[in-house]
Amino acid sequence: MSLSGSDVDFISQIVRARSAIVLDRSKEYLIASRLVALARERGDASVADLVRALRANPNGPVRDQVVEAMTTNETSFFRDGHPFMALSNEILPGLLVQRGRERALNIWCAACSSGQEPYTIAMLIQELIGADPSWRIRLLATDIDNKMLKRTQEGIYNQFEINRGLPAPLLVRYFARNGMNYQVDPRLRAMIETKFLNLAEPFPPMGQMDIVFLRNVLIYFDVETKRRILQQVKKVMRPDGYLFLGGAETTMNVDEGWERQTIGRAAVYRPR
Repeated sequence: MSLSGSDVDFISQIVRARSAIVLDRSKEYLIASRLVALARERGDASVADLVRALRANPNGPVRDQVVEAMTTNETSFFRDGHPFMALSNEILPGLLVQRGRERALNIWCAACSSGQEPYTIAMLIQELIGADPSWRIRLLATDIDNKMLKRTQEGIYNQFEINRGLPAPLLVRYFARNGMNYQVDPRLRAMIETKFLNLAEPFPPMGQMDIVFLRNVLIYFDVETKRRILQQVKKVMRPDGYLFLGGAETTMNVDEGWERQTIGRAAVYRPR
């Protein structure tokens, strides 16, 4: 079904006010297709009924369902490859030496989606240090979509998701059959702490991070929101920390408080 221009504008305003994600009339098909799926899930007779419910109570639970429906949850294990090679070959080994006395690492995956990114990092850590109980590893996974956080907690993936980037030896070591699906080993699930977090709002206390993955999410915000997010990220990072962005993202001409470095074939950003 097609939405009226006023409906598209209304949905866009709701989504932007709640999440800072920028949508406009050029995204009408995307908005309509995701509202169709949400209306079906809610049991609404039509998208028009869903929009009416939202207009009747624009600050109620329907608002959060619509915002979640508009978020993009594209992800995969070892997505794009090179960042994880840099993490495994240079960054993590270096930090394990630098943090050898305190024996603690704090890593944050912002916009974690269904969890493949934090579990990829957890596997790399396990490959490097095994089950060494002397290390305190905190792997924080946050998202604005509570359904995605629940999926991350469960760590259950279908065959298609497993086939997208997960090496067979790691599947054998860190996953077990769960019906037709695969579930992450409990020791890896225990490493992941999930929390709701809206990047467009002030960050809650979270401690100082050694590594932040903020990949493929800034592209959905306007420049001022990107700048505000990057400034907040810098405040929660250790001075020698590492920031990963998506391949199409950069701090250049957005926030000059970062220095770009190349490690292998990956770009990382360090606080100036």
